[in-house]
Amino acid sequence: MCPRLPRTACLLRLTALCILLSQTSAYFGLTGREPLVFLPAPLSNESPSGKAHLKQCEQLTLTRRQKRLCRREPGLAETLRESVRLSLLECRYQFRNERWNCSLDGRGSLLKRGFKETAFLLAVSSAALTHALAKACSSGRMERCTCDDSPDLQHREAWQWGICGDNLKYSTKFLKNFLGQKRVSKDLRAQIDSHNINVGVRAVKSGLKTTCKCHGVSGSCAVRTCWKQLSPFHDTGRLLKFRYDSAVRVLSVTNAATGEAELAGPRRYGHSPRPTDLVYLEDSPSFCRPSRYSPGTAGRPCAKDTSCQNLCCGRGYNTALRHTTLSCHCQVRWCCHVECQTCLREEEVYTCKKH
Repeated sequence: MCPRLPRTACLLRLTALCILLSQTSAYFGLTGREPLVFLPAPLSNESPSGKAHLKQCEQLTLTRRQKRLCRREPGLAETLRESVRLSLLECRYQFRNERWNCSLDGRGSLLKRGFKETAFLLAVSSAALTHALAKACSSGRMERCTCDDSPDLQHREAWQWGICGDNLKYSTKFLKNFLGQKRVSKDLRAQIDSHNINVGVRAVKSGLKTTCKCHGVSGSCAVRTCWKQLSPFHDTGRLLKFRYDSAVRVLSVTNAATGEAELAGPRRYGHSPRPTDLVYLEDSPSFCRPSRYSPGTAGRPCAKDTSCQNLCCGRGYNTALRHTTLSCHCQVRWCCHVECQTCLREEEVYTCKKH
């Protein structure tokens, strides 16, 4: 499924495909040698350790080496699922008012092209996995890692006081090992995918903040304990959407000093893309009508004053009335009881026309 690409880029591209296709359950696709299979989410009372954990690892389509790592890491399989959930929700939220709303609808061809949308998917996939791994460590869901290495703070004390730092150092190291290290590819598309994957990891790192808590008599700050904490993943998603909006189209040039191919931005800028820039190879389609890349925007709900004009691609929109019920005229009765009436509200709903 990913000819000529290094394994890292291939695995994250398949992860992005899983994000788009998954609904309430998902499979974290990590190899391109077998068809993607979607697994139901484990039961809430299913323990991540013991036989249940081993079974989850066997169900995932992993390489032999990755299955060994999974079996040695109780909680890893569930962390992979969590990263898919994070990616899916954030991608849909960030593109809720865009013509492409993070949906493939059976059109996996988009991931084979070097569009801006593909760049975002790879970045948000790697960011979600990095974030989920760091959080799994600090919450105690993975046995072989724990809090970040905060000075003068024992892990047991950290959990007791609720100040266990997110272990981003372990997360990034484990992610690199889990996906596998490869030499830099000479293939332009592979270089672009690898660059965008690293943009996602950098976005998570930029949200690592130091949080402190005071300890002392009567609330004094005689003793202060500090630890590292990641920003909410929504902040990372918002940053990556900004990177998407300002993404740089690139081409391949030969470095005169080394003789190796490297990425370069448009000639008018005269410099290589920055490590924080999302990069892409070709302009995206309009996504206005159904194609092998998009289901189109016909029937999409929109906001009359803000998004209809862009989403509907000049076709106009339909207006319909929708009736909803809600609680209203609520009054507090003595004691501790609230009585409400039921009101009927009429509102206009706008959807993009097909023609």
